[in-house]
Amino acid sequence: MLSLHTNNAALSAQNAISRNQGSLSTSMTRLSTGYRINSAMDDAAGLQIATRLKAQSSGMAVAMRNTQNATSMMQTAEGALGEASNILVRMKDLATQAADASSNAADKTAMQSEYDALASELTNIVGNTSFGGAKLLNSKASAADVFNALTDKTTKFGTLSAATADVGDATYGKQKDYDDALTAWTATPTAATAGTLITTTKALDLAKEALTNATAASTAADAYHAAASASNTTGVAGKFSDKLSFQIGASSSETMELNLGAEMTAMQTALGTVSARYNSFGGASSATGTELTAAGSANTTVDELQAAIDSLGAVRSSLGATANRLEHANTNLANVSSNTQAAAGRIMDVDFATESASMTSNQMLLQAGTAMLKQSNSLSSMVMSLLQ
Repeated sequence: MLSLHTNNAALSAQNAISRNQGSLSTSMTRLSTGYRINSAMDDAAGLQIATRLKAQSSGMAVAMRNTQNATSMMQTAEGALGEASNILVRMKDLATQAADASSNAADKTAMQSEYDALASELTNIVGNTSFGGAKLLNSKASAADVFNALTDKTTKFGTLSAATADVGDATYGKQKDYDDALTAWTATPTAATAGTLITTTKALDLAKEALTNATAASTAADAYHAAASASNTTGVAGKFSDKLSFQIGASSSETMELNLGAEMTAMQTALGTVSARYNSFGGASSATGTELTAAGSANTTVDELQAAIDSLGAVRSSLGATANRLEHANTNLANVSSNTQAAAGRIMDVDFATESASMTSNQMLLQAGTAMLKQSNSLSSMVMSLLQ
């Protein structure tokens, strides 16, 4: 029907152009962003599924970092215990050597000196090994530790007091003897006065040396007691002394627990028997042990060291087994994460080949619709031709 008021052909062409323009805009948006779904209007159900998959894959990526960090922490602890094990083996060698009848008192004293130094480093390794600022293997000082440190402090202070008195005597006695000898030698430089001067000089030097050594020992004992007290009141036990929970997945149920409390307690107890200088909180002690010098003690120490090596090995074994499990968890997470990301991509990502063809089709339809709209607008002239 020809009508001046309503041009049905033009209206149809306009609707077609509007639809084609919308489809073209959608195709261009998808091709420019690379996503098939750019808003919930594009695919509401698909967007919900893809969002859930993305959240899962993102959580798994964090869980993978968790497993790697946890593995590094365990490797740090296991490496420290490996060196501690080497120290214990050397200490056992010394104890075995000292237990033999061929070793005399001087030999045992030299061995004890090395034994004490090794025990100090064992204390440092177990007490101060840390990861990210947190200690791993230590335990808090016990009341017995504080008492032993106080006893050591009292003993060293007594030594210092005696040395101070000795120097006091030197000031009023040995110092006077030295001054008199120096005056006599200056006035009459003979062999006799020179001999007296040498003797009094040595006596004075020995007194001063005794004070210096006693002061250093007392200072070290004070520091040891302070460290024990601080650890007992405000110290924190190492991470592996308590149960640990590792997040190894994107859901709350995907966790792995490690409880080395019993093994760590057994290890600390065994290590505490091998040396008077060892402690589990990492405080430096200058105590001199008698594990190799006391009669019959070296032979007993051999067995104690073997027990310590065995208990330390049990902790290392548990750490290694857990680290291996974490490696398997990491590998599985990588596999699941890659497949999850691929599934989300199949929903969200645009197929460029298909969408390019759709855009070309929409462009052609838009051009054709525009041409037809132009033709439909000329229909009104046909009405005028009828009226002429």
